[in-house]
Amino acid sequence: MRIATWNVNSITARLPRLLAWLEKSGTDVLCVQETKCTAEQFPAEALRELGYESAVNATGRWNGVALLSRVGLEDVTTGLPGGPDYDGAQEPRSIAATCGPLRAWSVYVPNGREVDHAHYAYKLQWFEALKAAVTADAAGPRPFAVLGDYNVAPTDDDVWDVARFEGLTHVTPAERAALAALRETGLTDVVPRPLKYDHPFTYWDYRELGFPKNKGMRIDLVYGNEPFAKAVSDAYVDREERKGKGASDHAPVVVDLDV
Repeated sequence: MRIATWNVNSITARLPRLLAWLEKSGTDVLCVQETKCTAEQFPAEALRELGYESAVNATGRWNGVALLSRVGLEDVTTGLPGGPDYDGAQEPRSIAATCGPLRAWSVYVPNGREVDHAHYAYKLQWFEALKAAVTADAAGPRPFAVLGDYNVAPTDDDVWDVARFEGLTHVTPAERAALAALRETGLTDVVPRPLKYDHPFTYWDYRELGFPKNKGMRIDLVYGNEPFAKAVSDAYVDREERKGKGASDHAPVVVDLDV
């Protein structure tokens, strides 16, 4: 079974690439982030024609997540149970479903913006709610994973130049402590292999020739419980999808499972 996560940075803008990638990659389940559309605008029919069911949590031009599956899509949880509001509303940042033999969450963790910004405090609160929401499944016997754009680099090696991030979000001790707390529920960081260079970066900024110079970050993560982690036969970053015109600034992270 093949499961993947991909921040597409607008599913409307990326739809031709997404459809082509699904056809050639053989992915069974895809966790999508930053759909940047309403639920009504989501291209469910085009995906259905390829054999994928869709579960969507999207409300407009920002954020938005989805799960695509061709192995079943049941017991959908839309939104983060107990999650905090921002500006008076819960943003569309998570969705979960049972897809064949496993249960998966697609998450788009808040960016945090700046350390002294209200969005940073919201980010840490969001992580606390996520931990509470996944604890039972993380400790369960069924393969389970939380996949998505975590907006945190787990270690200094997960950014191309950590000195450039001094005082900035994505690398702070509090954010990394939130990741550690999530792992304490029984989840393991499934680190993919790079297809080029020596580190599996998943995101490269559009600016400053970030991708050609490999100025990347590993912020798209797969956190799986013990049954999930034991079933992993391969994991890699498909950096080919970051190349060329019309690419997202993130690459898919692909995990193969013997389940």
